Amino acid sequence: MKHKLIIILILLGMFLVTQFIGLYVVDYYSENELPYGMEPPKDVDPVNFFPSIIIAFIIAIVLFFLLAKFKIEFILKLWFFIVIVLALGLSINSFLPKEQYIPIISLIIALPFALIKVFNRNILVHNGTELLIYPGIAAVFVPLLNIWTLIILLILISVYDMWAVWKSKIMQKMAKYQINTLKIFSGFFIPYVSKKDRQKIKMLKQKYKSSHLKKNKIKINIAILGGGDVVFPIISAGVMLKTLGIWPAIFVILGAVLGLSYLLFFSEKKKFYPAMPFITAGIFLGMLVSWAVF
Repeated sequence: MKHKLIIILILLGMFLVTQFIGLYVVDYYSENELPYGMEPPKDVDPVNFFPSIIIAFIIAIVLFFLLAKFKIEFILKLWFFIVIVLALGLSINSFLPKEQYIPIISLIIALPFALIKVFNRNILVHNGTELLIYPGIAAVFVPLLNIWTLIILLILISVYDMWAVWKSKIMQKMAKYQINTLKIFSGFFIPYVSKKDRQKIKMLKQKYKSSHLKKNKIKINIAILGGGDVVFPIISAGVMLKTLGIWPAIFVILGAVLGLSYLLFFSEKKKFYPAMPFITAGIFLGMLVSWAVF
């Protein structure tokens, strides 16, 4: 295993909780209009609109790397901030009563969490908000896809993920840039230390003042799961929900958890892996099982 068992279980737990929150949020907006001007046209054709989604993803990736290359961190942080506020607003709005000013109130509630997340990093706020960010994002994309365009999207994303991690290594560079320079990371982020290092810290605290601890090198391990690895399974479950119903959607979620579990339990330390191919394989397995059963 690449990480400690307890860390793997925490990651899987957060992933699973986010999937079911996402399913609720997507279902809510299947019957209610998306606020903030995000409601898609009623006559949108997923097949004809699909190229626009791919182009939008490409533009977003290229823009991110251009801003990072020229070290325009403020624009990147502002970009993250706007997306976080809107996504949190969408999710929070789905849990509140249907009243006239609730969408605005939802944004007001989201605002301080987004400020802390982007400008004053806090692990609890970071991971807590991640549980609601991806359901909000998924609710925007689910109406724009059908099962066939979803399958193509998952294959393309998985191929890109393999290339970005194993071939070009840009995914590792992007993660390091977000964590070390932007102080923001889009995804679950769990820092932890080994048992040996915890004992070392305890010993140093007993022997020296806190200022002396800074002079000693303590290795901090980081377990991460990228935002794309979380949001695409929610989108997949949402498309299955609107097309085939609740149980096929649940099968897709369980398949995604199975694929991610395989990766986390059998991955090796000091090696990097693209998560989407494993998650996509699990999603496809869930689809096949649901089609066979239902």
